[in-house]
Amino acid sequence: MCGRYAASRRPEDLAGIFEIELGVPPEGAESPAPDYNVAPTKEVYVVLDRPVKDAADRRPVRQLRRLKWGLVPSWAKSPEGGARMINARAETVHEKPSFRRPFAARRCIVPADGYYEWVTGKQERDLEVEGKKKRPRKQPYFVLPADGSVFAMAGLYEFWRDRTLPDDHPQAWWTTCSVITTEAETTPLAAAPPDGPRSLAEIHPRMPLMLTPDRWDAWLDPARTDPGELRALLTPPPAGRMRAYPVSTAVSNVRNNGPELLKELDGPEEGTLF
Repeated sequence: MCGRYAASRRPEDLAGIFEIELGVPPEGAESPAPDYNVAPTKEVYVVLDRPVKDAADRRPVRQLRRLKWGLVPSWAKSPEGGARMINARAETVHEKPSFRRPFAARRCIVPADGYYEWVTGKQERDLEVEGKKKRPRKQPYFVLPADGSVFAMAGLYEFWRDRTLPDDHPQAWWTTCSVITTEAETTPLAAAPPDGPRSLAEIHPRMPLMLTPDRWDAWLDPARTDPGELRALLTPPPAGRMRAYPVSTAVSNVRNNGPELLKELDGPEEGTLF
């Protein structure tokens, strides 16, 4: 799964990486502070291609938006379930009622430095896969591209209308998003801690689906609607690109937020099977 990640890049940096045309704060304007402990229901940066509202030119424009993490389906009666829809499984995203419409027309990229995951015993991980037990979080690890590049997570976004508010109310429309996950890699990490997991699958059975730059344009293109073509883009990138290292258990508390959360520890603070 992906339930917590770090996003410290400035909007200006993201604009250069993703060739953003609209949505970057003007020079001198105050931007949101870096977030080293992004949690569900927070507002997060996403990259999307969409025509500009009311513009004469209806071509899709590459935009940087702030959306709430936790997708609320357009048909939902209330937004209360959004916090439970932070992830969509790559294997079923095309058929699940909550995700199939945005998968066909409203795809985005969620930029991150990397994501956090908590290691626990194999037996409890197996039970979690079966949906029989919620495992306790133990030693957190930070997972990121070994070359330090942006971790571009495949995502979806959706619009929801709050019918209890008038049309001109600033909160009448919600725009929310979800991160797509896939099976975690079983191949060796590009760099692994000496006393820790050797693969991403040993940390957790799921991982966010990272899109390599050669897939960004196709994934964001709203003109692409064929389910078969879109599902082909959900193939995980070549293995061996990621590294993982233990970080402080302070990240387990969402109120903690600072660059110290990314500091690599010499070894785990909490005991695990490794």
